Amino acid sequence: MYADICIVGGGISGFTAAVAAARRGEKTLIVEQHGYLGGMLTMAGVGPMMTFHAGEDQVIKGITSELIDRMVKKNKSPGHVFDTIGYTYTVTPFDAEWMKHEMEMMLLESGGDVLYHSMLAGVDVADGTIRSIQVCNKAGISSITAELFIDATGDGDLSAWAGVKCTIGRESDGACQPMTMNMKMGNVDTEQIKAFVKDHPEEFPYLQGNTWMVDMASHLSVSGFAKTLKKAMDNHEFSGRLEGILFFETNNPGEMLINTSRLHGYDATDPIQLTKAEIEGRKQVRELEAFFKNRIPGFQNAVLLQSGPNVGVRGSRQIKGMYCLTQEDILKATRFEDAIAHAGYPIDVHSPDGKETVVKEDMHIKHGTVYSIPYRCLVNPYVHNLITVGRCISATFEAQGAIRTTPTAGAIGHAGGVAAHLARKQGVKPRDVSIPELQRILKEQGAYLFED
Repeated sequence: MYADICIVGGGISGFTAAVAAARRGEKTLIVEQHGYLGGMLTMAGVGPMMTFHAGEDQVIKGITSELIDRMVKKNKSPGHVFDTIGYTYTVTPFDAEWMKHEMEMMLLESGGDVLYHSMLAGVDVADGTIRSIQVCNKAGISSITAELFIDATGDGDLSAWAGVKCTIGRESDGACQPMTMNMKMGNVDTEQIKAFVKDHPEEFPYLQGNTWMVDMASHLSVSGFAKTLKKAMDNHEFSGRLEGILFFETNNPGEMLINTSRLHGYDATDPIQLTKAEIEGRKQVRELEAFFKNRIPGFQNAVLLQSGPNVGVRGSRQIKGMYCLTQEDILKATRFEDAIAHAGYPIDVHSPDGKETVVKEDMHIKHGTVYSIPYRCLVNPYVHNLITVGRCISATFEAQGAIRTTPTAGAIGHAGGVAAHLARKQGVKPRDVSIPELQRILKEQGAYLFED
């Protein structure tokens, strides 16, 4: 099988890369291990998307925003709504089942293609160039050749297997942020929750007493129940340490995504550890189901709809690219000449040590800060025909805590797809593409980039 550009991974970054390249006339193929697109958004209960904004300005647009706009028109997303937690600017709920369909339609309309139920099984590299990849599916082991490859695996699998040097986790000891087994519960009474929040401001520290914020959005986001959780912890109702209660209403009224379990000490690139994390995650889901029904107002009659089916991974490998994005770049909002995406999500690092996550003062970004991501973080000096997109681009542990969220990953993927097209068109290595031309096409495709 041949493609001009082969993208391994059909999550948000692989999807946007494929659509962007296909719209420029490339024969584009996504290799996806599941039977649908969307990755963690559609298979693992990751949601809502946050955030497309920096202050009042929407700084992530392009194909990622187009996806949401299409879903809004079909009443499958309310669009960008006020963050009633008080942590960031907006959140974007969506119907996960419809997102699978909408992504698929956008890909096919662009002229792109997808191969489902196919998993990366090997990489053939010669003289720093990927000649082909091997995939495993119902037909056995087969090869795919392409001129350009895009790694959208999330964990940097293609990059690492092809010979790109990578780091894993925290620079000091390799420890990764905890994983989470998300869960979805339906038949939740949101009015009961809002009433409790207003009557118990001490339970919700992020709101800083501004409990009126829970009425500011059509769809509810909640972080808190601090005292309630402490009582349950003191009563040994959980087998592990939990930091806080966090849940979000989906596009469907009374349906909540619960992002609360914490799985510490696992490496997502180790299949044995990943298996153990899945098992522990479902154990925590059982404990949390009982906790929510017994202790959280509004959940008394709730029904558990889903766990997983994949554990959520915040971080694992980061490639060693031509440039490494740093915490200082985020905090100082460094303006890069080769910027290909902008974002406003804060540095959000969950403690790998099982301790309470506390954002240090020197990690706070100012309200409305817009930082940029340079193209050099997507390309590397080791493999000549490879671009890496999504959360595993070249960044420090702290910086990755800011850029790992799905809107930003989508914007990065969009840039990767256009860059792959330019590398073919210009007959150069991906790291040598014309940056002004890359930026011009991105803006032509609706992406947000600062003007000079």
